[in-house]
Amino acid sequence: MSPTTVLYVAQALHGLAYGMLLFLIASGLTLIFGMMGILNIAHASFAMLAAYFCFTALKLTGNFWAALVIAPVIAGFVGVLTERFLLRPVHKHGHLAELLITVGIMTLILELVKYFWGTESLVVKIPQSLSGLVKVAGLTYPVYRLFVIGISVLILGFMALILFKTRLGKIVQAAVSDTEMVSALGINTPMVFMLVFGIGIWLAGVAGAVAGPLLTVFPGMADQLGMDAFVVVVVGGFGSLLGAFIVALFLGELNAYGIQFIPRLAPVLMFAFMALVLAFKPMGLFGERE
Repeated sequence: MSPTTVLYVAQALHGLAYGMLLFLIASGLTLIFGMMGILNIAHASFAMLAAYFCFTALKLTGNFWAALVIAPVIAGFVGVLTERFLLRPVHKHGHLAELLITVGIMTLILELVKYFWGTESLVVKIPQSLSGLVKVAGLTYPVYRLFVIGISVLILGFMALILFKTRLGKIVQAAVSDTEMVSALGINTPMVFMLVFGIGIWLAGVAGAVAGPLLTVFPGMADQLGMDAFVVVVVGGFGSLLGAFIVALFLGELNAYGIQFIPRLAPVLMFAFMALVLAFKPMGLFGERE
């Protein structure tokens, strides 16, 4: 394999890893907005919080796998409490109220992170089993990046199975379509929505935990991941998981090749693409007009 081909393959894998990471975050955001209609500006802040939880859990247990399980679960539990006591009371007042309170939650999480962990970048150590290199298509590639791709595919496949092939998934979809009818059948719809919100935050938590070793953990992490994730959701179309998946993969590749070949323009390529799409399809590529 020629050096040029190796370069292109390596960048494609980099883009795939980052794209799957973006989709983990964006899928949770899409799930929450598409099924509950809640515009959660603080979504990426929960991912950042999970990254800090992962750092602390790893420090306390010395076990990366335990930390990888614990951190998203705690983040999801915080998300459940947030939905129950902060978002539910204001949901009936519309998106403006949700916007204001989630901006407040985002600011609160940022200040708590600075207070408890400081402002310095923290390093989440990769376990020995994932720290090496492996041969892929004739090139050596970090095992951990392949792990990020693999765990993203595994989790998202599992979530799709639950949402579209199980009784729980059917209840969730029915509760979204006709809340009053589902409530009349004796199903606790507020509990269902709280569960959906918790799952969405858990997905963000998984993304934050696995992103820690790649990006390092720092207070600006939410801004970095959140901006890209919102571009994915907007361009893909609010509420469209398929749109979020396709756009996340495309933007991951755009980011990888942009950094390699046109580094000065790389930061604006994503937003230029968003502007181009929205100029022709204001609802996003897979969004539908209400």
